[in-house]
Amino acid sequence: MGGTFDPIHYGHLVTAEEALVQFNLDKVVFMPTGRPVAKREREVSDPEHRYLMTVIATASNPDFEVSRQEIDRPGPTFTVDTMTELRGIHGPSAELYFVTGADAVWEILSWKDAGLLADLTKLIAATRPGYDLSRFESAHARSGQRIPEIEFMEVPALAISSTGIRTRVGLRRPIRYLLPEAVSAYIAKNRLYREGA
Repeated sequence: MGGTFDPIHYGHLVTAEEALVQFNLDKVVFMPTGRPVAKREREVSDPEHRYLMTVIATASNPDFEVSRQEIDRPGPTFTVDTMTELRGIHGPSAELYFVTGADAVWEILSWKDAGLLADLTKLIAATRPGYDLSRFESAHARSGQRIPEIEFMEVPALAISSTGIRTRVGLRRPIRYLLPEAVSAYIAKNRLYREGA
Protein backbone atom coordinates (compact mmCIF):
# COMPACT_ATOMS: atom_id res chain seq x y z
CA MET A 1 0.00 0.00 0.00
CA GLY A 2 1.71 3.11 -1.21
CA GLY A 3 1.21 6.59 0.12
CA THR A 4 2.79 9.65 1.58
CA PHE A 5 1.18 8.87 4.97
CA ASP A 6 1.61 12.47 6.06
CA PRO A 7 0.07 11.50 8.49
CA ILE A 8 -1.34 7.99 8.34
CA HIS A 9 -4.98 7.87 9.52
CA TYR A 10 -7.91 5.52 10.02
CA GLY A 11 -8.94 5.82 6.36
CA HIS A 12 -5.59 4.23 5.38
CA LEU A 13 -5.90 1.49 8.01
CA VAL A 14 -9.51 0.61 7.12
CA THR A 15 -8.55 0.52 3.42
CA ALA A 16 -5.66 -1.87 4.10
CA GLU A 17 -7.83 -4.17 6.22
CA GLU A 18 -10.60 -4.16 3.60
CA ALA A 19 -8.11 -5.00 0.81
CA LEU A 20 -6.64 -7.79 2.94
CA VAL A 21 -10.05 -9.42 3.36
CA GLN A 22 -11.69 -8.65 0.00
CA PHE A 23 -8.74 -9.81 -2.06
CA ASN A 24 -7.57 -12.59 0.28
CA LEU A 25 -4.07 -11.11 0.58
CA ASP A 26 -1.32 -12.74 2.65
CA LYS A 27 -0.34 -9.38 4.14
CA VAL A 28 -0.36 -5.66 3.46
CA VAL A 29 3.00 -3.91 3.31
CA PHE A 30 2.74 -0.16 3.90
CA MET A 31 5.23 1.65 1.69
CA PRO A 32 5.71 5.30 2.71
CA THR A 33 7.03 7.25 -0.27
CA GLY A 34 10.56 8.56 0.00
CA ARG A 35 10.60 11.65 -2.20
CA PRO A 36 7.17 11.75 -3.86
CA VAL A 37 7.23 13.17 -7.38
CA ALA A 38 3.51 14.02 -7.36
CA LYS A 39 3.63 16.15 -4.19
CA ARG A 40 5.84 18.98 -5.43
CA GLU A 41 3.12 21.59 -4.78
CA ARG A 42 3.60 21.31 -1.01
CA GLU A 43 6.33 20.47 1.45
CA VAL A 44 6.16 16.87 2.65
CA SER A 45 7.23 15.92 6.17
CA ASP A 46 10.60 14.24 6.67
CA PRO A 47 10.47 10.61 5.46
CA GLU A 48 11.62 9.32 8.85
CA HIS A 49 8.66 10.96 10.62
CA ARG A 50 6.22 9.49 8.08
CA TYR A 51 7.82 6.05 8.39
CA LEU A 52 7.70 6.09 12.21
CA MET A 53 4.06 7.25 12.29
CA THR A 54 3.19 4.36 9.94
CA VAL A 55 5.03 1.86 12.17
CA ILE A 56 3.19 3.19 15.24
CA ALA A 57 -0.21 3.01 13.52
CA THR A 58 0.22 -0.55 12.20
CA ALA A 59 2.11 -2.18 15.07
CA SER A 60 -0.90 -3.93 16.59
CA ASN A 61 -1.94 -5.73 13.37
CA PRO A 62 0.09 -8.89 12.57
CA ASP A 63 -1.11 -8.77 8.94
CA PHE A 64 0.48 -5.35 8.40
CA GLU A 65 4.16 -4.57 7.78
CA VAL A 66 5.95 -1.32 7.02
CA SER A 67 8.77 -1.15 4.49
CA ARG A 68 11.68 1.28 4.30
CA GLN A 69 12.21 0.40 0.63
CA GLU A 70 11.16 3.79 -0.77
CA ILE A 71 12.36 5.81 2.24
CA ASP A 72 15.90 4.44 1.83
CA ARG A 73 16.04 4.65 -1.99
CA PRO A 74 17.85 7.81 -3.17
CA GLY A 75 16.17 10.12 -5.67
CA PRO A 76 12.51 10.53 -6.58
CA THR A 77 10.02 7.75 -5.84
CA PHE A 78 8.28 5.96 -8.72
CA THR A 79 5.79 3.12 -8.28
CA VAL A 80 7.22 1.18 -11.24
CA ASP A 81 10.68 1.07 -9.62
CA THR A 82 9.24 -0.20 -6.34
CA MET A 83 7.13 -2.87 -8.04
CA THR A 84 10.12 -3.97 -10.16
CA GLU A 85 12.16 -4.46 -6.97
CA LEU A 86 9.29 -6.36 -5.31
CA ARG A 87 8.88 -8.60 -8.36
CA GLY A 88 12.61 -9.41 -8.13
CA ILE A 89 12.28 -10.24 -4.43
CA HIS A 90 9.09 -12.34 -4.65
CA GLY A 91 9.57 -13.92 -8.10
CA PRO A 92 7.37 -14.17 -11.18
CA SER A 93 4.67 -16.39 -9.65
CA ALA A 94 3.74 -14.04 -6.76
CA GLU A 95 0.53 -12.07 -7.18
CA LEU A 96 1.37 -8.46 -6.36
CA TYR A 97 -1.23 -5.77 -5.78
CA PHE A 98 -0.65 -2.06 -5.33
CA VAL A 99 -3.27 -0.50 -3.04
CA THR A 100 -3.85 3.22 -3.46
CA GLY A 101 -6.61 5.79 -3.49
CA ALA A 102 -8.80 6.25 -6.53
CA ASP A 103 -7.61 9.87 -6.74
CA ALA A 104 -4.07 8.62 -7.43
CA VAL A 105 -5.37 6.18 -10.05
CA TRP A 106 -6.74 9.10 -12.09
CA GLU A 107 -3.11 10.07 -12.66
CA ILE A 108 -1.95 6.60 -13.70
CA LEU A 109 -1.83 7.55 -17.36
CA SER A 110 0.95 10.01 -16.49
CA TRP A 111 2.86 7.63 -14.20
CA LYS A 112 6.36 6.62 -15.23
CA ASP A 113 6.22 3.44 -17.38
CA ALA A 114 2.49 2.80 -16.80
CA GLY A 115 2.62 0.06 -19.47
CA LEU A 116 5.44 -1.79 -17.66
CA LEU A 117 3.53 -1.43 -14.40
CA ALA A 118 0.76 -3.52 -16.01
CA ASP A 119 3.20 -6.46 -16.22
CA LEU A 120 4.22 -6.15 -12.58
CA THR A 121 1.06 -5.64 -10.54
CA LYS A 122 -2.68 -5.24 -10.30
CA LEU A 123 -4.07 -2.09 -8.73
CA ILE A 124 -6.63 -1.92 -5.93
CA ALA A 125 -8.15 1.55 -6.01
CA ALA A 126 -9.96 2.57 -2.84
CA THR A 127 -12.98 4.82 -3.41
CA ARG A 128 -15.56 6.60 -1.33
CA PRO A 129 -19.13 5.28 -1.70
CA GLY A 130 -20.75 6.85 -4.77
CA TYR A 131 -17.41 7.74 -6.37
CA ASP A 132 -17.81 8.44 -10.12
CA LEU A 133 -15.64 5.94 -12.05
CA SER A 134 -16.89 6.96 -15.51
CA ARG A 135 -14.31 9.80 -15.77
CA PHE A 136 -11.43 7.37 -15.40
CA GLU A 137 -12.91 4.83 -17.80
CA SER A 138 -13.46 7.44 -20.53
CA ALA A 139 -9.99 9.00 -20.03
CA HIS A 140 -8.39 5.56 -20.25
CA ALA A 141 -10.35 4.64 -23.39
CA ARG A 142 -9.26 7.90 -25.10
CA SER A 143 -5.59 7.42 -24.19
CA GLY A 144 -5.27 3.95 -25.68
CA GLN A 145 -2.48 3.19 -23.17
CA ARG A 146 -2.01 -0.20 -21.57
CA ILE A 147 -2.37 0.12 -17.81
CA PRO A 148 -2.51 -2.35 -14.90
CA GLU A 149 -5.70 -4.23 -14.18
CA ILE A 150 -7.66 -2.14 -11.67
CA GLU A 151 -10.05 -3.39 -9.00
CA PHE A 152 -12.15 -0.68 -7.38
CA MET A 153 -13.05 -1.11 -3.70
CA GLU A 154 -15.49 1.10 -1.75
CA VAL A 155 -14.28 2.18 1.69
CA PRO A 156 -16.64 4.40 3.76
CA ALA A 157 -13.86 5.74 6.04
CA LEU A 158 -12.13 7.51 3.15
CA ALA A 159 -13.83 10.79 4.03
CA ILE A 160 -10.84 11.26 6.38
CA SER A 161 -7.84 12.84 4.65
CA SER A 162 -4.23 13.59 5.56
CA THR A 163 -4.67 17.09 4.12
CA GLY A 164 -7.60 17.73 6.46
CA ILE A 165 -5.64 16.44 9.45
CA ARG A 166 -2.63 18.67 8.65
CA THR A 167 -4.95 21.66 8.30
CA ARG A 168 -6.69 20.90 11.60
CA VAL A 169 -3.34 20.60 13.43
CA GLY A 170 -2.19 23.91 11.91
CA LEU A 171 -5.42 25.55 13.11
CA ARG A 172 -5.10 23.85 16.51
CA ARG A 173 -8.35 21.95 15.95
CA PRO A 174 -8.93 18.47 17.44
CA ILE A 175 -7.82 15.40 15.47
CA ARG A 176 -8.92 12.77 17.98
CA TYR A 177 -10.80 9.84 16.36
CA LEU A 178 -9.31 10.60 12.93
CA LEU A 179 -6.10 8.66 13.48
CA PRO A 180 -4.57 6.39 16.13
CA GLU A 181 -3.97 8.16 19.45
CA ALA A 182 -0.28 7.19 19.42
CA VAL A 183 0.15 8.86 16.00
CA SER A 184 -1.59 12.00 17.33
CA ALA A 185 0.84 12.00 20.29
CA TYR A 186 3.81 11.61 17.88
CA ILE A 187 2.58 14.60 15.84
CA ALA A 188 2.25 16.72 19.01
CA LYS A 189 5.63 15.65 20.41
CA ASN A 190 7.44 16.42 17.15
CA ARG A 191 5.42 19.59 16.50
CA LEU A 192 4.50 18.42 13.00
CA TYR A 193 2.15 20.47 10.78
CA ARG A 194 2.32 23.57 12.99
CA GLU A 195 3.05 27.00 11.56
CA GLY A 196 6.79 27.68 11.79
CA ALA A 197 7.58 24.13 13.00
